[in-house]
Order: sequence, then structure tokens, then C-alpha cells
Amino acid sequence: MTQTPTAQTVLTADPAAQAQLRADRRRALRSTLGRSLGNAGITFAVVLLLWQGIVSFSGISPFVAKGPLDVWSFLFVGEDAAEHRAQMAPLVTQTLVDSLIGFVFGMTTAVILAILFSLSKAVEAGVMPLVLLLRTIPLVSIAPVIILITGRGTVTSVAVIGTIVVLFPALASILFGLSRASRQSIDVVTVFGGGRLTALRKVSIPGAGPSLFAAARVSVPGAVTGALLAEWLSTGQGIGGSILKFNAQAQFTQLWTSIALITLITLLLYNIVQIVENIVLVRMGMSLTRR
Repeated sequence: MTQTPTAQTVLTADPAAQAQLRADRRRALRSTLGRSLGNAGITFAVVLLLWQGIVSFSGISPFVAKGPLDVWSFLFVGEDAAEHRAQMAPLVTQTLVDSLIGFVFGMTTAVILAILFSLSKAVEAGVMPLVLLLRTIPLVSIAPVIILITGRGTVTSVAVIGTIVVLFPALASILFGLSRASRQSIDVVTVFGGGRLTALRKVSIPGAGPSLFAAARVSVPGAVTGALLAEWLSTGQGIGGSILKFNAQAQFTQLWTSIALITLITLLLYNIVQIVENIVLVRMGMSLTRR
């Protein structure tokens, strides 16, 4: 009996086809990387222009409002620039560490809950109302209760507050990705004896790659927000704990510098995740129609 060669067999037997495929992948990768870097550059430029425009045309006293050039001079110009950088470095580092804690715990919780919800409707019916309840209550109003339970100034309070901020948008995005699994592919797994867990592992999770990356992207600024809130309400460390001190002491240059640094770093991390997302999805053969 004659067997019809598959596309994979043809590619394996044809070196020219393999070379063309590799060339197409490299071309798509370069195009995606260039487009992502261009978008990141435009984002940074727009933020700096808006910042300078607000400072220049809002009528705020120059003693209070500091623009990008003021922050640049504070950090890199003059004899005290090194001292200023040394002052800002531990604050930024602490906030990034707190953000990482919230990001890791929030994303991990979101992935675990999304998988449990996909495997069991009973778990979803039991846990989802609590999740929605937490989502509707402003975090500032329940933060004192969280701090009372976990202790003021503890890593646990930072982790809990960061997890709550990151959890909800990440969970919604991951659940959306898991729900879009191909019904035909799931039926094939079922026909060959696979259960829900197998279908989830073989079909739903690989297909939810774009939604997982979208959740990670959205969670980056959410994790930073949660860290700033935890520092403000609980630990008193990092940028979140120093903003009020700078304002009370009329150290407006330090205030604007700390806000600018964490904002620019957040944008940088967001765009790094987006670039990694684009590269991975191109390598997986998943096109991003939204870009």
C-alpha cells in the first residue's frame, strides 16, 4: 500500500524547504523584534513628552514641579549626583523586590485557580464568589484587616496585597484563554481515552499561551501598584513608603525622581515581557493580529 507523504516528511526530506522555513522564521522574528522595540521607543517618548508638557503648561510652581531634565540633572549632573543615585537605589530595589513577590504569588495563584476552575465546576462555584467579592471591595478598605492578620511590615503582608492586585486580571485572562480551546481537539483526546486533565495538558494550556503572556503583561504594572500600596500602608519601605516623607519634607526633586524611576522601570519591564511574548508566539507559529 502506497503512503502519502505528510508535510513533515516532505520538509525532512527537502533541505531547501527546511532552509526556507528557517529563513522565514528568522525574518518573522526580526520583524517582530523591530516592531516591538519601535513600539517601546514610542511609548517612552510619549510619556516623556506628556510629563514635560504637564510641568510646562500646568502652571505649577517650578519649585514643586520637576521635569525630565530636572530629574536627569539630579541623578547624573553635579558633584552630588552619585550621592543622589545612592539615595534612590535602595528605594527602587526594595520596590522591585516587593513587586516581584506580588507578581510571583499573584500569577501562581491565578494559574492554579484557572486550572482548578477548568477541571471542576464545583470548585469554580465554591471559590469564584469569594474571588468576585474580593474584587468588588476596594483594596484600601480591606488593607488594614490584611495588615492586622499578617502583621505590619512583614513580607506576608506585601505578598497578600500584591497577590490580590495581580490575581483578578490575570485570572480572567487565563480563564479566557483556557476556555477558547478547540472543541474538536478536545474530542480527539476524549476519543483516545484521555480525561479532562489530559485535554487540559495537551490542548487547553498550549493554546492559552497568548492569554498567559497577556496576563503576565498586565500583571507587571499591577504588581508594582500592589508593592507601592503595601509599602505605603504596611512596611514604610521602598518608594511607596518614601513618597509621603519626601512630600512632608518638601524634597520635591526626590519625590519626582522616585516616581519617574519606578514609572520608567515599570514601562521597561512591561515592554520586555511584550517582546518576549512576541518572540515566543512567533516561534510557536501563533500570529498576533492585534499588533
